[in-house]
Amino acid sequence: MATEELGDVATRVLFENDRVRVWEMTLAPGERSARHRHDLDYLLVFFEGERIAVEVDPESEGPYRENLEFDVPIGHCAFVERGGVETAVNAGTKPYREILIELKD
Repeated sequence: MATEELGDVATRVLFENDRVRVWEMTLAPGERSARHRHDLDYLLVFFEGERIAVEVDPESEGPYRENLEFDVPIGHCAFVERGGVETAVNAGTKPYREILIELKD
C-alpha cells in the first residue's frame, strides 16, 4: 500500500495564506476520500453526517495506529497531530461535511 499515490487531504481548498490552509471535505454516504497524508497539524470542524470512519495505513506514523469509526459530533471541533496516512469513509446514511484547517506554523 505504501507505493500507492497520495491525494488531497479533503475535497477542495476554501482559503490559504502563509499561516493556514482551509479545506472542505464532503462525502456522500459510502463515499471514500483520497488516500492522503497529514503533513501538518490540523483542526476538524464537523458540520454534517452521522458516522465517519478513518482507515489508517498499517505503516502510518500519525497519532492513530488503528482504524476508527465514530458518530459525527456536529458543531464540535477536534485538534489532530500531523503524520497520519489515511482514508476517510462516510459510514453513515447521510452526507458528511467537515472543515479541515491545516496549521502551517
